[in-house]
Amino acid sequence: MSGELATTNLLLGIMAAVSVLEALAIIGIAIAGFIAYRKAMVLIEGLEVRQVAPAMARVNGILDDVKAVSARVKEETERVDQAIHTTMDRIDDTADRVRTNVRAKTSRIIGFIRGLRVALEGMLQSEART
Repeated sequence: MSGELATTNLLLGIMAAVSVLEALAIIGIAIAGFIAYRKAMVLIEGLEVRQVAPAMARVNGILDDVKAVSARVKEETERVDQAIHTTMDRIDDTADRVRTNVRAKTSRIIGFIRGLRVALEGMLQSEART
């Protein structure tokens, strides 16, 4: 029975040593992972400072310019729209005045022509009766 205990103790010792080695390996992997994480974060922060921040500043500047141009285009569009409406109103007023003036001037001529026609019809009817 002592032979069996020696074998069991040997196996238990091997298992304990392997467990210690596994624990050390896991701790080593955790430390290596933490160091890699730290280096990656430093690298990412450096990239952010060197690349992303200037790009964002340029993009924000471009967006500000676009906003200013949009506002200017909107103002100019409103101004042109107002000018078109004002011009259309003036054209309508002018057309009404021209129409009124033409009617006033042509109404005399039309009255004269109608009177002449009635006079001619009256003369023709009187000649036809005689």
